[in-house]
Amino acid sequence: MTMTPRLRKFLLTAHVSFSVGWLGAVAVFLAHALAGLTSESPEIVRAAYLAMSLSVWLVIVPSNVGTLVTGLVQSLGTSWGLFKHYWVLVKFLLTIAGTILLFVHTQPIDYLAGIASERFISNSEMLGLRFQLVADAVAAFLLLVATTAISVYKPWGLTGYGLRKQREGQSEVILSRPPRKSWEPYVLIALGILVVLFVVVHLLGGGLGGH
Repeated sequence: MTMTPRLRKFLLTAHVSFSVGWLGAVAVFLAHALAGLTSESPEIVRAAYLAMSLSVWLVIVPSNVGTLVTGLVQSLGTSWGLFKHYWVLVKFLLTIAGTILLFVHTQPIDYLAGIASERFISNSEMLGLRFQLVADAVAAFLLLVATTAISVYKPWGLTGYGLRKQREGQSEVILSRPPRKSWEPYVLIALGILVVLFVVVHLLGGGLGGH
């Protein structure tokens, strides 16, 4: 499926808008998490955790879903493809990992917001959970910065599938050249293993059970 230029530009605009909105909302969420952890004012702490829950469900989750859907549709509807270039595939895997961790952490966020809606939270209460939200926000922010950098620099190169597709449209002279050995597959495999391990360890050790 190949999109028309008008549709491609529309989806690109939507994808960039959702991505920027996601990054900005996570930055605001991090500010709220820091305020909830460090502020001496009970009113500010209470407001911070209430605002965090609202920002997650009204801004971060829609921006995340919008980024994922528009990015997937755009990759499948343009010459970039989803499996042709390592940078597209790596970015997609990072977005999937970010989505999983986001939905895992909606439960503790709502839990804190529920308590804050009923009473003030003292500085000594649930420090582990409050530290965890700050750490998660920092991790999410760095992940989104990484995906943004990947989109700009487009590192690595074609995957094995992408090389085969490229060669299908080339002349026999070019096809006769020996393929260049590449280290990109090993980078992708290592990154995929790290992402899977991070998600599994987080879910088992510090995810829902830890919260």
